[in-house]
Amino acid sequence: MLLTMFLLGLLYVAFVVALIYAGAGAVIILVVVGGLALAQLFLSDKLALAAMGAKEVTPEEAPGLHAMIDRLCIQADLPKPRVAVADTPVPNAFAMGRSPKKAVVCATTGIMRTLEPHELEAVMAHELAHVKNRDVLIMTVASFFASVAAMIMQFGFLFGGGMGGDDDDGSPAIIVVLLVSLFVYVVSFFLMLALSRYREFSADRGAALVTGRPSALSSALLKISGAMENVPQRDLRAAGDMNAFFIVPTSVKSAVQTIFSTHPPMEKRIERLGQLEAQLQAPAAALGR
Repeated sequence: MLLTMFLLGLLYVAFVVALIYAGAGAVIILVVVGGLALAQLFLSDKLALAAMGAKEVTPEEAPGLHAMIDRLCIQADLPKPRVAVADTPVPNAFAMGRSPKKAVVCATTGIMRTLEPHELEAVMAHELAHVKNRDVLIMTVASFFASVAAMIMQFGFLFGGGMGGDDDDGSPAIIVVLLVSLFVYVVSFFLMLALSRYREFSADRGAALVTGRPSALSSALLKISGAMENVPQRDLRAAGDMNAFFIVPTSVKSAVQTIFSTHPPMEKRIERLGQLEAQLQAPAAALGR
């Protein structure tokens, strides 16, 4: 994740230098996209809950789920987030919020019906690991200049030489800006997908260490993937916009090992959790001898 963030940083520095060199009047675009990024950061939890039709629940309304989150937060040394439930057959969960103090975790009714308590606990621990790692903040920051590049391309194609340059018609500058923006957008797209996959591995590991049961998360991932195939397509399509934040994307059949995926391949996640299980059991086995 650090390497990917470093590469994104280098790319964005080169992008800014290229814009300055080309004389592009991109200040307004930077301000607009900056405002949108801030709105995304501060409103992401509300937008996500609205998209899923989820509502926050009190300890009286969902005592089991709240007790589980309480226990996990103590183990993970986290402030307790808000807890929400989405009434949908799609078996999934997600976490949103710019910081641990402003977070919300959400489970669907579908996942609570599908999983055993120890499996659901592993899933919620995975979501809390995202909160602890501040993944929403990381992805918002990482996507900032990619959004700038995309908007510059749109404005450039719409208004042509109006973005300015040293020449009277601005044509050389706008061509340079459009080419650089296209390059930055494409490379950022693939780097952000890689970053998204790494953060899933990291959250898997965090959940396994907090619960001490990597096998519970493996079992949960397999059950969710299997149950997803029995969910009506209209429900999967309705939840599709949240795929990047779900523990398992709704398009499980297409979630193969590819640079176009927001999640690692399921078999890779299971493999790593199996390795972690062996590592955690090794000290106990040594003590037994």
